[in-house]
Amino acid sequence: VQLQASGGGLVQPGGSLRLSCVVSGSTIANWAMGWFRHAPGKERELVAAIAWSTSSTFYEDSVMGRFTISRDNAKNTVYLQMNSLKSEDTGVYYCAADIRCVTNCLRKDPSDYDYWGQGTQVTVSS
Repeated sequence: VQLQASGGGLVQPGGSLRLSCVVSGSTIANWAMGWFRHAPGKERELVAAIAWSTSSTFYEDSVMGRFTISRDNAKNTVYLQMNSLKSEDTGVYYCAADIRCVTNCLRKDPSDYDYWGQGTQVTVSS
């Protein structure tokens, strides 16, 4: 299984980016998916997650109302739309799959996620 994240870049404060994570080697239809951020000097943290049914989502408090996670199971792809970006959103963003999270659950601990993408750098700076 491979996860390929893309869409990062340099953006000014207030700008937008859309991250994509394409999964190959298996279907994501029954998996919970998450986006983690690893900021300089900080631990990797979950910023958004979506359950397999799409009816359940999680957002870290600082991104609530600005970020939107979505999935297209037919394309085996997960997205993270990031609006009103702030300097504190800077970091490497990783997509990850939790293949053991059944019955619409969502988990926040990175150790619960089984597959990881390579990361894409997001830099918010003027």
